[in-house]
Amino acid sequence: MDQHLQVFVTVAEKKNFSRAAEELHMTQPAVSQYIRTFEDRFGARLLERTNKYVRLNKAGEIVYHHAKEIVGLYAKMESLVDDLTNKASGTLYIGASYTFGEYILPHVIAQLHQLYPEIIPAVTIDNTAKIAALMMARQLDIGIVEGHFKEEKQLETDAFAEDSMVLVASPNHPIAVGNEEITAADLAAQTWILREAGSGTREASEMVLQRGHITPANIISFGSTQAIKEAVGAGLGISLLSKWAVQKELHHGELKIIETAGMPFSRQFYIITASPFQTKALQVFLELLRDKRKWSLFRGKI
Repeated sequence: MDQHLQVFVTVAEKKNFSRAAEELHMTQPAVSQYIRTFEDRFGARLLERTNKYVRLNKAGEIVYHHAKEIVGLYAKMESLVDDLTNKASGTLYIGASYTFGEYILPHVIAQLHQLYPEIIPAVTIDNTAKIAALMMARQLDIGIVEGHFKEEKQLETDAFAEDSMVLVASPNHPIAVGNEEITAADLAAQTWILREAGSGTREASEMVLQRGHITPANIISFGSTQAIKEAVGAGLGISLLSKWAVQKELHHGELKIIETAGMPFSRQFYIITASPFQTKALQVFLELLRDKRKWSLFRGKI
């Protein structure tokens, strides 16, 4: 691969010539020379430099976006060729949305490490929309998401597991106390604690509200499931969350499932891939994902 490209990407990410030089095991003057030569190729400045920072300008952002894709494709090409004669190994770039990434993926990766210790997982956890965008940019080998996203021809999707979502509240919340039937009007009068736009969990919650003709009196958004659990546990409101995400809280009595019409709500987990050529590391990870009997934490529960 062109060394100038790698140096440029490293400087852009480190935002500092000295740190980039350390990362690349080069001298700072050598890094500066590589960047000057690289900019000369384009006939344009790509980095804004001051005594305090180094950052991309508009032209630099365009080059960086495509450079990251080129670097990723080059690394994948090397892995595919290496796989022809070697066993599953190397870095596997995995992206997952929050529910799967925080509550299931760690146990799948533990199983992967036990079976294939030479595979090195590099995990990115973000909402469904962000993971799909990273797949489109070829910065991930595989994405695992819940909910729908803008499908692209370059991406392959495969529903591989079902997720059960439940309505939860603090055990002391008024809606959780008593045996009266809970109606849509009761739910509409509550404060709903929801994930941010772009999240698969937010999409599922909005679908449930729409199907139940429920317009909440108040909606509060949080950027993580853990924050939502804390808020619900503190009595701030109610929320719709994956049953995987609230297992511990239900077990310890910190949250309570609210039984009502249309609950639990089922949705799918999806695998996203972008290339017909798969490294051995990706192949064995896909096999593990699809063989849920090997998910040690959830054996017998799916």
